[in-house]
Amino acid sequence: MTIKRLFLPGLMLMFIFLLINSCTQSERRKQEKIRQISQDPSIGAGKNVLTEFQTPGVQDNLPVFYTKLADRLTFPLSWLSGKYNDFEKWKTTARAKVMESLIYSPPPVPFQPISIDEQDRGDYIAQKVVINITADSRILSYLLRPKGEGPFPAVLLLHDHGARFDIGKEKVIKPFGVKPEISESAQQWVTECYGGRYIGDELAKAGYVCLCMDALNWSDRGGAKYEGQQSLASNLFNLGASLAGVIAYEDLRAAEFLATLPNIDTTKVAAMGLSMGSYRTWQVAALSHHIKAGVAICWMATAKGLMIPGNNHTRGNSAFTMTHPGLFNYLDYPDIASIACPKPMLFFNGLQDNLFPVPSVEEAYEKMHKVWESQGAGSRLLTKLWDDKHVYSIAMQDEAFAWLKKNL
Repeated sequence: MTIKRLFLPGLMLMFIFLLINSCTQSERRKQEKIRQISQDPSIGAGKNVLTEFQTPGVQDNLPVFYTKLADRLTFPLSWLSGKYNDFEKWKTTARAKVMESLIYSPPPVPFQPISIDEQDRGDYIAQKVVINITADSRILSYLLRPKGEGPFPAVLLLHDHGARFDIGKEKVIKPFGVKPEISESAQQWVTECYGGRYIGDELAKAGYVCLCMDALNWSDRGGAKYEGQQSLASNLFNLGASLAGVIAYEDLRAAEFLATLPNIDTTKVAAMGLSMGSYRTWQVAALSHHIKAGVAICWMATAKGLMIPGNNHTRGNSAFTMTHPGLFNYLDYPDIASIACPKPMLFFNGLQDNLFPVPSVEEAYEKMHKVWESQGAGSRLLTKLWDDKHVYSIAMQDEAFAWLKKNL
């Protein structure tokens, strides 16, 4: 009994000593960790990390930690990642990832085209053709057909954004049978952005069949205008789809429709566009086997190069037409465009274009050249910076048309 009374208090004292020692060591480790964190320059040396906190959380429409997010974008699915050896297998994998990111795949439906009006323009005929672009939408398109038997080369024209929604297809093909204000708006726009020329009509005069349709929210398919873009995009997300995905999928369908028209040389079907139309051009060239070449004017850069304070792409609104959820966790813009390799592709950008920082454009060009050169197709990729703004000038058009005639 006496031994137990002596032994038990001793054990208690030893237990208390060990507990205190353990807590002391834990506190020392905690304080050392705090010291290390407080000296981390990325957090701010000298700050008391226990009392400091993030405020504000957003600056210039970007989260204050946007550079950390950008640093974590490594684009592991890029051909240039060094993880792939078979280029065709890589293209199949990368293309599948892009298609998955569209989150829009309506049921199949026949096009069922019907011409509802036409106009003789001398060497070619302009038509208004109604088609099922998807099972969700039956739309009006403009089609230009050179006179003669063919087969003819063809160009899918993809209109720009421009924050101008009263016109879409009318930006690249001269409208007819429309209200005077639409004709006036179209003429004003081509004067401002296309050197006064309707590029579709110029191509039709040169012997190309041309097709253009309105993207959702433009011209005959309008309704949300500029202010409603984010609401439209959000509503599509909440319906299990995306605005960018709808536009991309419809462009794929348009390429298929154009390539399957009678009197078309299916080996000579190209895509062409300015600004958002440029983005749509290299995107459809990457995703559609019907498109054999592309002319992309004033839309190419890297994702990180556009995610900087003050850039137009950080404002939302228009960006939703070109934003596929989660895709940058796998591929950068030039990576997506490179799925089109070894097709002939032309990219022009402007040195005075405030929307696309020149260093970012040059980085994207460099990446694409590495891909085309890796496949022995370096001569099929033309990139050029013009001393101009965000436009498709007459000089650009003349050079691009000559390139297309040679390479298509």
